[in-house]
Amino acid sequence: MSYAYLFKYIIIGDTGVGKSCLLLQFTDKRFQPVHDLTIGVEFGARMITIDNKPIKLQIWDTAGQESFRSITRSYYRGAAGALLVYDITRRETFNHLASWLEEARQHANSNMTIMLIGNKCDLAHRRAVSTEEGEQFAKEHGLIFMEASAKTAQNVEEAFISTAATIYKKIQDGVFDVSNESYGIKVGYGGTAAPSGGRDGSSAQAGGCCS
Repeated sequence: MSYAYLFKYIIIGDTGVGKSCLLLQFTDKRFQPVHDLTIGVEFGARMITIDNKPIKLQIWDTAGQESFRSITRSYYRGAAGALLVYDITRRETFNHLASWLEEARQHANSNMTIMLIGNKCDLAHRRAVSTEEGEQFAKEHGLIFMEASAKTAQNVEEAFISTAATIYKKIQDGVFDVSNESYGIKVGYGGTAAPSGGRDGSSAQAGGCCS
């Protein structure tokens, strides 16, 4: 399927926050409660439409464990968008956001669009981080913010699509030189472009436990 643009995304955050579940819900519209941990990086892709233009999202889901951080770092380069995920029921995953953000800003281009996601909002009865705290952190660091649930699919579409809409607006505003692929944006030429490693609209088996 042809596309006007391809945007490369990276999903980052502590292990077990549901990064792989978010990807699977977005690409396959399903929830898999039991996962093997992601080893290194998994891949998924899906077509969406922004402003009547077909846009392909190429999404790299990274391992949250410290032992894989060096692999993860290489994927920041050439990413147009990042989804920074924490688990609203585990405060330590929220406390680690600052170090994830610092790493992203160190290794990625300065115009990368970052969406902060408080995942597992279906578990509100076990909430350890308030919505206001998430909003405040996002506001202080210039991030877009949303709470979502990979299990119920609440806000999953919206999170990926509003990140893409922000990137698209930056293209329209001339923030990106789209001929420079290091920004994580590729201009389509109307042909079929199916990158190796994942079929269109599908994802590799992904890891990381959800709820």
